[in-house]
Amino acid sequence: MAKVIIFGTEDFAQLAHFYLTHDSGHEVVAFTTHEAYRQVTEFAGLPVLDFESIEKTHPPDDHLMFVPMSSRKMNQLRAEVYLQAKDKGYRLLSYISSKATYYGTPVGENCFIFENNVIQPFTEIGNNVIMWSGNHLGHHSRVGDHCFVASHVVISGHVLVREHCFLGVNATISNGLTVARHTFVGAGALIAEDTQEYGVYPGTRAECSKVPSNKLRGI
Repeated sequence: MAKVIIFGTEDFAQLAHFYLTHDSGHEVVAFTTHEAYRQVTEFAGLPVLDFESIEKTHPPDDHLMFVPMSSRKMNQLRAEVYLQAKDKGYRLLSYISSKATYYGTPVGENCFIFENNVIQPFTEIGNNVIMWSGNHLGHHSRVGDHCFVASHVVISGHVLVREHCFLGVNATISNGLTVARHTFVGAGALIAEDTQEYGVYPGTRAECSKVPSNKLRGI
């Protein structure tokens, strides 16, 4: 069991506190944010401390840090805090839900892998990766550093997802492809060929029918 400091005081930090408290042997002892953005002194019943001086009261020799931030700016903000924490000497915790299907895939630092992910054998997950609930990571595939995989994404076999990618809800990546660095894949998109670096691939958006719901037949 380790003592853990969570970065942030938003929804993601609250979720991290919940999962670590209910589904790990670790103890969350504090939260931390940058001084300029700290708006509260307590969160979830624990102190909120300035990140700039956190090592003075909670030294890295005795604590792990967890940075469960969102995908803002294509994961760049989370990557920056992750690297700042490492520069302070902290080891970064990774959490894998006990309800994920997992066969010992190598997983890097500061990963947050939610319940019902299916992570097949011969896969690899880099550092600072978020995998929300219900994804499929196919055999012999790799997810690179600083990626965000939203819920119910299918990454087929032999896929390489490079660094700083975002894969939206219900997206599908076909077998054997490379998702280039900084690719944004929208919700419901089907990727059937290699993507371009910094490419944006929106999903198909549903349009409102001209027929109102009270005029539909058989419903």
